[in-house]
Amino acid sequence: MLAITGAQWLTAARAAEPQVPVLWDAKERLPKPDLSALPRLRFLTTTDFPPFNFLDGAGRLSGFHVDLARAICAELGIAEKCQIQALPWAELEGALQKGEGEAIIAGIAATPESRSKYAFSRSYLQFPARFIMPKTKAFTEPIFDRLRGKRVGVVAGSAHERMLRDYFGTVQVVPFDRPEELYDDLKAGKIDAAFGDGMRFAFWLGGSDAAACCRFAGGPYLAPEYLGSGMAIATRANDPALAAAFDYALQEISVKGTFAEFYLRYFPVSFF
Repeated sequence: MLAITGAQWLTAARAAEPQVPVLWDAKERLPKPDLSALPRLRFLTTTDFPPFNFLDGAGRLSGFHVDLARAICAELGIAEKCQIQALPWAELEGALQKGEGEAIIAGIAATPESRSKYAFSRSYLQFPARFIMPKTKAFTEPIFDRLRGKRVGVVAGSAHERMLRDYFGTVQVVPFDRPEELYDDLKAGKIDAAFGDGMRFAFWLGGSDAAACCRFAGGPYLAPEYLGSGMAIATRANDPALAAAFDYALQEISVKGTFAEFYLRYFPVSFF
């Protein structure tokens, strides 16, 4: 996994095939929390953010976040106290502040503004930028020189466009108003590559619209200054101990391979 800190990463980037992200240091020892006095742990989420949270064919709350919340409760030894409730997105913050839940697991971004309202766990999933190219022409790292002069499509006005212009200044940037137009031109050979959100690209690559035309090339590229710090679990600002408990559980889930199992289940085309 690559964190962008300057121009050096362009030649030092990892070139491996997409894989399961590992955000936790297995050698770090986090203290195991004692939550025996906690009466219950209610996770708040939504139903309209597949594959993270959704209702399955039987109307049951399902998804990556649901499985992750249950695994967290199991690691903390409080599975019998664990509840998961779905609410409209706009109601999550109010429900947490009113004490109708203890944590939100729904993709709230940890920003300077949101940190004034919440205490956050460490990030459990980040969203790298990726290039995609036709399979027969896809590059491997180092790709900076290979991309020189190439026509690279990107969604206009996006963080990915700013990142592309700042870090890959030798390419011909081709802005698109809509992702669908970008994909169509990539398939038609009108551009050499596309640059954007790895997760969205993964869903497109795995779908019928892509017609197995393309694959990831180079990367992944993590750049918090452009793309944010990823997903974290939010608790009330005055409950940092619970956020720290989630850190312990998330690390255990990662080290034991449970996170990898969930990731591959819900993201069969890995965006890392």
